[in-house]
Amino acid sequence: MNPTEKTEATTHSREEWPLWEVFVRSKAGLDHKHSGSLHAPDAKLALEMARDVYTRRQEGTSIWVVRSDQIVASDPGDKDMYFDPMEDKVYRHPTFYKLPDEVNHM
Repeated sequence: MNPTEKTEATTHSREEWPLWEVFVRSKAGLDHKHSGSLHAPDAKLALEMARDVYTRRQEGTSIWVVRSDQIVASDPGDKDMYFDPMEDKVYRHPTFYKLPDEVNHM
């Protein structure tokens, strides 16, 4: 096999790898933030690749990888159905509660 064939085979196999979404918890943060996406053949390699790509400067404490095809999300066109009915229920919005000073991460 010549080098061109090898490159084409490698490129073709990478196109078949599933897409993974990467979430990283920073050292100062309490929640995971979406950092980006990558292609990998399985979860173990996706986690290793995410570490290499998204935490090069040791800025994370935890990484999640989730296959993109496993994420279920609302359609932005259905925004009114999901979010507007909440506006008439003020008791669901805790804006009038006073938080203790010890609870500084909310």
